[in-house]
Amino acid sequence: MRRGVHDLQTLLADLTSQDEARAEASVPELVALGEDAIPALLGLSHSTDSDKRWWAVRVLGESPHTPTENLLPFLEDSAAEVRQAAALALSIRADESMLPDLIRALSDKDSIVGSLVINALVKVGAPAVPALLEVLNDAPQATRVLALRALAEIKDHRAIPVMMKVMQEDSALLQHWAQEGLERLGLDMVYIKPN
Repeated sequence: MRRGVHDLQTLLADLTSQDEARAEASVPELVALGEDAIPALLGLSHSTDSDKRWWAVRVLGESPHTPTENLLPFLEDSAAEVRQAAALALSIRADESMLPDLIRALSDKDSIVGSLVINALVKVGAPAVPALLEVLNDAPQATRVLALRALAEIKDHRAIPVMMKVMQEDSALLQHWAQEGLERLGLDMVYIKPN
């Protein structure tokens, strides 16, 4: 049985009620409305209220009816929590087409966004390796750490030379992820930096 507009409006009111339990309870019901809910959720996702945007992106991210390209712009939202919701949603449905957006989001000033983007890049897998290797050449250190962590989790042999080179750097975090990546690739060696 198809639900009506009244049900949609009621669920949207619950979603934006500022009552977390009511909002959370409305999520699966909005997802169950399928394509019928998408236009209203997309409208809500452009609200000036970041809390309403977060809830809209939360539902859009769970709905299999949401086109991925509708979620990508939220990686650049002004609110960190909305960017986090978008990164989480994209990590579930990641594919090669979103690589440029994911690589850009690695540099997000919010560390949670970067960590969630790693999950998406790992899901993309081998096609992400060239872009991640490029990040290691010219990005700020925090972004390089995230890229190296993604490479360690992807376990692609093309990253070995870069990981070996990183072992000579002074960053403990970079060294950690380089060593982790090398170990995951079966190169269990002890690396000693010469004095």
